[in-house]
Amino acid sequence: MPRRRAGGAISEERLHRWARRSLYAGRTGLLPLGDDTAAVALPGDAVALLTTDALTEGTHFLDRSPARAIGKAAAAASLSDLAAKGGHPIALLVDLLLPPGTPERWARDVIRGAEREMARFGAHVVGGDTKPARSRAVVGTALGLSRRGRLAPRTAARPGDLLVVTGAVGRGGLAALGLGRAPTSATLRRLLDIRPRVREGPVLAEFVHAMLDTSDGLAQAARLLAEASRVRIEVRADDLPIHPELARRLPSLAARRRHAFYGGDYELLAALPPGRLRPARRALSVLGCPLTPVGEVHRGTGAWLSLGEGRSRPMPPPGWRPFERRA
Repeated sequence: MPRRRAGGAISEERLHRWARRSLYAGRTGLLPLGDDTAAVALPGDAVALLTTDALTEGTHFLDRSPARAIGKAAAAASLSDLAAKGGHPIALLVDLLLPPGTPERWARDVIRGAEREMARFGAHVVGGDTKPARSRAVVGTALGLSRRGRLAPRTAARPGDLLVVTGAVGRGGLAALGLGRAPTSATLRRLLDIRPRVREGPVLAEFVHAMLDTSDGLAQAARLLAEASRVRIEVRADDLPIHPELARRLPSLAARRRHAFYGGDYELLAALPPGRLRPARRALSVLGCPLTPVGEVHRGTGAWLSLGEGRSRPMPPPGWRPFERRA
C-alpha cells in the first residue's frame, strides 16, 4: 500500500510528530526530537547541545529594524534554548541569507550584535555562511555543553510536580502592543529584545524533572509539556506573575491574559517536585531571578487554565502563530 502524503498547509507540531516517528534520532536521542535542543553524547556524562533558530524579514524583523539588534536576537534565541536544557554556551555559527545589493555594513552589524551577545556569556561567533536570497534571513546555530543528569527533557514531567516559571509572564505581549502600521524605532528594538536565562538555566536544571523555554508563550509551552509528558497541566490564572508594565497598560483582565500568552517571553517553564521548590528559589535568588509556582501536573491530558472556583478552560492559543494565514 502506498504511503499517504502529508496534505494541507504546514503545521510545526505535526511536522515534529512526523520527524519523531520517521527519523533515527527521534527514537534514539538523549532528548526527544523537537525539544529545545538536540543532544549528542560525549565521553563520560558530558553532552553536546545543538540548536538552531532563524529570523526572517517580515516575520521577526522589519526593514527598519536595527541590524545589531537582529544579530543579538539571533544569538539570544539559541542561547535561550541551551538554557532550557541546563547548557553552557560554547559557540555560535551565523548564516546570512541576503538579497544581492545588501549593504555589507548591514551584514557586519548583524554579526557584531551576535558576537556581543555571545561574549556576555563567555562564548563567541566562530563562523557561518552567506548565500543570496530573495529576502533577508539570519540563522543562528549554537553549540553548548551540559550533563546527562540535568537535560530536563520535556517528556519528564510527573503527576504531583509543581509548575514554576522564572521572571514575569507577558513581556512579549508588551512588545506586541506597539505593533501597527508604523511601529516606532523603540517598538522595533523591543520586539528583538530577547533576554535568555543563560545563567539561571543550569542552576534550575539541578532541581527539575522537565523544563523548556517560553519563546512561544507560556500557554504554548504548557501545551508542549503536557503533550510530551502525557500529563494534564493546570495553570492557575490568578498566580501568573504578569509583567507589571503590561498590567499597568491593560486594566482589562481579559486583555491582560490575552497578551500575557502572546509569546516572546523567553522565560523558563519547569516541572519540579514540591520539596525542591524552596531550594530552587534560594538558588535563583542569588542571581536575582524570581521563581513563581503557577500550577500543577496531574494525570490526564491537555493544558488547562484554572480560573478558580472549580472553573477551567483549555489553554488559549498563542498570539504568535507564524504559519497561520491572517486575513
